Amino acid sequence: MTTYRIGEAADLLGVSADTVRRWVDAGRLTAGRDEHGHRVVDGVDLASFARAQASDPDAGAEFSSARNRLRGIVVDVRKDTVMAQVDIQAGPFRVVSLMSREAVDELDLRVGSVAVAVIKSTTVVVERAAPAPARGRSAR
Repeated sequence: MTTYRIGEAADLLGVSADTVRRWVDAGRLTAGRDEHGHRVVDGVDLASFARAQASDPDAGAEFSSARNRLRGIVVDVRKDTVMAQVDIQAGPFRVVSLMSREAVDELDLRVGSVAVAVIKSTTVVVERAAPAPARGRSAR
């Protein structure tokens, strides 16, 4: 059974460890104790909690077959005569889109604009992440 310490759960949820502790203390998220007395969250419980916390799709989503929608802020726009690159920071995730300059101009995308990255792909690569390094301990 996969379990996560409070800091690991916080990293996966994109919140602070204090927030996860408050959720556990309030009974919103179930946690137990490991053999060292540290609070841990069961992986299945964490996944269920994360799914329940997911926001509703943006308006207009019901008119699209795409299900991956990341709302964020435009942090960079680079344009040349034909193409453009738009960088969106959606929570902890950076999404980069290459599109026509015309599309960027029509959408009036600029640094500071709110945008939604809609991802529809026939190829999604999934990698198993390596365990996060222990916090607060120096490597020896």
